[in-house]
Amino acid sequence: QVQLVESGGGLVRPGDSLRLSCTASGRTFNGYLMGWFRQPLGKEREFVSAIRWSGGRIYYADFVNGRFTISRDNAKNTVYLQMNSLKPEDTAVYYCAAKTDNGYYTRGYVYWGQGTQVTVSS
Repeated sequence: QVQLVESGGGLVRPGDSLRLSCTASGRTFNGYLMGWFRQPLGKEREFVSAIRWSGGRIYYADFVNGRFTISRDNAKNTVYLQMNSLKPEDTAVYYCAAKTDNGYYTRGYVYWGQGTQVTVSS
């Protein structure tokens, strides 16, 4: 059974940084796409970033604008989202997700983590 466990969220001030982690288990993820999504309170969930488990392409939402970096450590079965220059509008529950890589990186994810809260406030 696939399991995705996020960690690293918290309360930070505007301009601070956070690194989210997503540890995956339950299968081998070669050929999978690993994504990060977020859902602000009262709003719809939105795509943030994605990376191919086997390497290669990386995708970001436009609002990231160079502030976030996605990466992976295959040996640790972990995907990271380094978030810099955080803004109050980045406040949301952040979710890790996984799917078979079929080229559609913003939708169609099958496996989801439980989410981790990120709050950016002064």
